Amino acid sequence: MRYTNSIYIMHATYGLIGYPLGHSFSKGYFTHFFEENRIDAEYKNFELPSIEELTTVLREEPVLRGFNVTIPYKQQVIPYLHEIDNAAAAIGAVNVVKATRQSDNTIYLKGYNTDVIGFTDSIRPLLQPHHTHALILGTGGASKAVKYALQQLGLSTQLVSRTSHEGVLSYDGLSAEVMTRHTVIVNTTPLGMHPKTDECPPLDYTLTGSRHLLFDVIYNPEKTLFMQHGEQSGATVCNGMEMLIGQAKAAWRIWNE
Repeated sequence: MRYTNSIYIMHATYGLIGYPLGHSFSKGYFTHFFEENRIDAEYKNFELPSIEELTTVLREEPVLRGFNVTIPYKQQVIPYLHEIDNAAAAIGAVNVVKATRQSDNTIYLKGYNTDVIGFTDSIRPLLQPHHTHALILGTGGASKAVKYALQQLGLSTQLVSRTSHEGVLSYDGLSAEVMTRHTVIVNTTPLGMHPKTDECPPLDYTLTGSRHLLFDVIYNPEKTLFMQHGEQSGATVCNGMEMLIGQAKAAWRIWNE
């Protein structure tokens, strides 16, 4: 325990669960945030080959107050939680968990989704009146948050994956008509993320143009191959850095409310 501006701050631990975590932004962001604000806290990466190992983390981290959740556990973590908020329940994915120690030293876990907050705040200024239909590439936890956010913003959405099934188009099913109509395309897959920067979703990028907005939730590299292709076609492009910072700020508010 130490004192800052006459208010004591108890040492606390926060962290990130996922696998792998070599690409993680959160540890550097929160470590810098704690140092800059003189907060006696530590942020750890918990690289878990299996979600079952979360119980070990909870047992071995007595001052854990919250953690972020990334690929592939945004859905798998839900059975371990005691409660999830309404937005996370509607989305079906959790990326932030608040951990509260009870009087009997048991831990109570509540899940939230701040991806939707970060994504909404970063894409809203880019939307134009003709952006009424969106393709969402991928069907994982991030895509669920993106779908929820876009629908809240009034856009019609269509999921895209490698194979088609009910409610999901395959990449092969993206005709010129579909591409022309859907002027917002959001990549929620890891295709193109460092170190595999030579990959991108298998779209016909010649069917995109100046009316299109291509948003990539990836933030490393700064400009993915998906974005480069869009830019070459005259599309507006955006990466996931602002989204990531927005969701991190929202997570901190949740952990300390």
